[in-house]
Amino acid sequence: MKNYTITVNGNVYDVVVEEGASTGTPVAAKAPAAPKAPAAPKTAPAAASAAGGAGSIKVEAGAAGKVFKVEKKVGDAVKKGDAVVIIEAMKMEIPVVAPEDGTVASIDVAVGDMIEAGAVLATLN
Repeated sequence: MKNYTITVNGNVYDVVVEEGASTGTPVAAKAPAAPKAPAAPKTAPAAASAAGGAGSIKVEAGAAGKVFKVEKKVGDAVKKGDAVVIIEAMKMEIPVVAPEDGTVASIDVAVGDMIEAGAVLATLN
């Protein structure tokens, strides 16, 4: 991992970048929220109720941000690399993709939810 300090429009961000294997796979960048008053993260209302129907394959956020768009719905078939959820972080839209082929078992977030890096956004079977 490498640590960088980036200044954008006068706002300073500390960024940690993981070095990926040379497989051509996108590398995840993790960045803290902008240095403004942090809003309390919303807990996904579906998280507790979806536990019974949740799949075994987790689709996790690579960065903290806000859920911008939910691309798939429960029951949709997905291929490895298909966008399931799009998050917005630092004014960038970042697709969170299916780690492997499967069927969407649960969507655990809603548009507008604030999420942390590593949060489970959806599950697949």
